[in-house]
Amino acid sequence: MSEAAESGDAPAGREIWIEKYRPQTFDDVYGQDDIVERLRSYIERDDLPHLLFAGPAGVGKTTSATAIARAIYGDDWRGNFLELNASDERGIDVVRDRIKNFARSSFGGHDYRVIFLDEADSLTNDAQSALRRTMEQFSDNTRFILSCNYSSKIIDPIQSRCAVFRFSPLGDDAIAEQVRDIAAAEDIEVTEDGLDALVYAAGGDMRRAINSLQAAATTGEVVDEEAVYMITSTARPEDIEEMVRAAIDGEFTAARKQLETLIVDTGMAGGDIIDQLHRSVWEFDLDERDAVRLMERIGEADYRISEGANEQVQLEALLASLALSQN
Repeated sequence: MSEAAESGDAPAGREIWIEKYRPQTFDDVYGQDDIVERLRSYIERDDLPHLLFAGPAGVGKTTSATAIARAIYGDDWRGNFLELNASDERGIDVVRDRIKNFARSSFGGHDYRVIFLDEADSLTNDAQSALRRTMEQFSDNTRFILSCNYSSKIIDPIQSRCAVFRFSPLGDDAIAEQVRDIAAAEDIEVTEDGLDALVYAAGGDMRRAINSLQAAATTGEVVDEEAVYMITSTARPEDIEEMVRAAIDGEFTAARKQLETLIVDTGMAGGDIIDQLHRSVWEFDLDERDAVRLMERIGEADYRISEGANEQVQLEALLASLALSQN
């Protein structure tokens, strides 16, 4: 079980659980065993290179960076670890000023300091070029850890200077294990179908699972499937499947009615419905031809919605396309 957050003076029951149960050491990190093992070996050999962490949200990138600092510096880690969020400070000035000032400042007792640049794929190309030069200039006394969702947005000269770690979405077992641990620590009863719903709604994102658990725990004494789906505005997988099957069977009116229920009654956004459709295509037991056709329509609707098209219109067009193909 993870330790409570260091600022433990918040009133009981009002702490943010994603911070309260944020892993403090490598031993507390769930679901990234291979990556943790490689990072441990760097620290044990005292041979830490620049690192690039790539992967979706809530899978342990920031946690792994702070765990490295704690392992190297112990109680002094805050003074030797600079965390910057590139999405807030995207220009070249942050690279030239804050990073250089930290890298130049004097320190004792350690061979190098660590600079953690979160959401580095938000940096402009000019800022990344400046960062590359800074990494070269201060390589003797500074190690950089860059975190991003998409490594393809990081320029090649930076990638070639880093050991790249690709974090995958967390497995269902890892999320279920931490949810059980937190529920036990908080004395919350979670039913098996509630646990399954939390894992499904999380989609590999541990932060989302913990936030959903905390929110669902405020609705009653027991966290069950109904509470989770209500709190997270997530559709039951069977509701999504019912809508798709109706469309594939040529019953557009029934499929459209189910879509309207999801948008109006459940409160789902069009993008969330697209995400659930994409995650569930291969769980619907469709024949391969229907699954491939559905994937093609999902991709087209997702692109149009991302470009600003009306969500409901695009989803209805998706269902209509599936229904027409049966006629």
